Amino acid sequence: MTGAAVRALSTADPTYEWYCPQLLASPKESIDLVVKHIDQSKADRIVIIGSSLGGFYANYLAEKYQCKGIALNPAVYAARELEPHVGMMTAYDSEEPFNFKAEYVYELRALQVSHITNPERYFLIAAKGDELLDWKEMAAFYSGAKQLILEGSDHGIADYANHLPAVIEFIEH
Repeated sequence: MTGAAVRALSTADPTYEWYCPQLLASPKESIDLVVKHIDQSKADRIVIIGSSLGGFYANYLAEKYQCKGIALNPAVYAARELEPHVGMMTAYDSEEPFNFKAEYVYELRALQVSHITNPERYFLIAAKGDELLDWKEMAAFYSGAKQLILEGSDHGIADYANHLPAVIEFIEH
């Protein structure tokens, strides 16, 4: 849904490139994949969007590249959240099994952003009904940033289509 909206922007000036790779189980390998793409890109402006663990990655990348970051129900302290889940588990959005290794917790710790700089570069969408993560912790982490705190909803932000225009507006301005 977000990809289609961003691709629709590409008829405008400036043009927008959409890049949304399948991330890997290893946080380090996932970040390396995205960093390689960004470093080879000819883009003059970058906006990082991430949901859940992707929101955690968005923090790291937005700080690294000093660009805008949009976080959707982000796991702001991913190592802490995922450490109890070391071992075989299934992906949140599918039944695909994967082995979440103990070394991945260390990789997540290495990517932890202690606090965001320039909060005006960030947009948080957090759902009070998130069944996995604490919206209050998200709101505190993004203090000073643009925030949309949703009553109810869920971790996947089931009504995301209603909030996509705000995401696109943040990208464009």
